[in-house]
Amino acid sequence: MSEVARSLQQEHADVEATLQTITAGAVDAVPGVGSASISYVTGRRTVESRAATGELSRRADELQTGLHEGPCLDSIWTQRTVRIDDMATERRWPRFAAGAAALGAGSSLSFRLFVTEDDLGALNLYSTEPHTFGEESEDIGLVFAAHAAVALAGARHEHDLQVALGSRDVIGQAKGILMERYKLRADDAFLLLARVSQRTNRKLVEIARELTETGALP
Repeated sequence: MSEVARSLQQEHADVEATLQTITAGAVDAVPGVGSASISYVTGRRTVESRAATGELSRRADELQTGLHEGPCLDSIWTQRTVRIDDMATERRWPRFAAGAAALGAGSSLSFRLFVTEDDLGALNLYSTEPHTFGEESEDIGLVFAAHAAVALAGARHEHDLQVALGSRDVIGQAKGILMERYKLRADDAFLLLARVSQRTNRKLVEIARELTETGALP
C-alpha cells in the first residue's frame, strides 16, 4: 500500500494518469483481480468506463451502462462493497450477469471510490473465474480504494487549480491587448470581454483565448 500511495502521489494533477495508476495498482494489489476499471459518473447521469486494464473490464462496464443495472452502479449509489461470486448463478442483476458471463467474466468486486458534488466513481474488479474474491480481497480492496480516492481527489484539485490559473492568465493577456489597443482601464477592458461573452453566448475565457491567438474579438 505504501508503494501504491507513492506511485499515485507522483501523478499530481494528471487525472487520467492517476486513474490508470489506480486500476493498474488494483490488479497488482488485490488478490484474484484479472482486470480493473473505474466507472465515472458525471452530473449523476452520464456513466463512462475509464482506465480499463483490459477488454473484459471495459466491455463489462459498458454492458452495465447500457442496461442501467449492475454491481458497480449499485456500489456507486449505495456506498457499499458489492461482490458477485458466480456470474452464472447471479440473480440480483440477471441481464448483466448473463451478458458478463458471455464476455468471460466469472466474478466481480466493486467499491465506491468518491463523491464530489455531482460526480461519483466506483472501482470495478473482474476475474474470469467464479468464486475468486473472498474476505481478503474485500479487505485489501477497501484499503486500496481509500488510498485511491485520496489520490484522485488531490489530482482533481490540482488540475482544477491549474485550469483556473491558466484561465486567469489568458484573461489578463486579453485585457492587456484591449487596454493597449483602445486605451482602456483594466476594469473597462474586462467589461468589454464580458459584454462580448454575453452577446456571443460563449465563455469569457474562450473569448479571451481567441483574442490572444488571433488578435480579434469575435
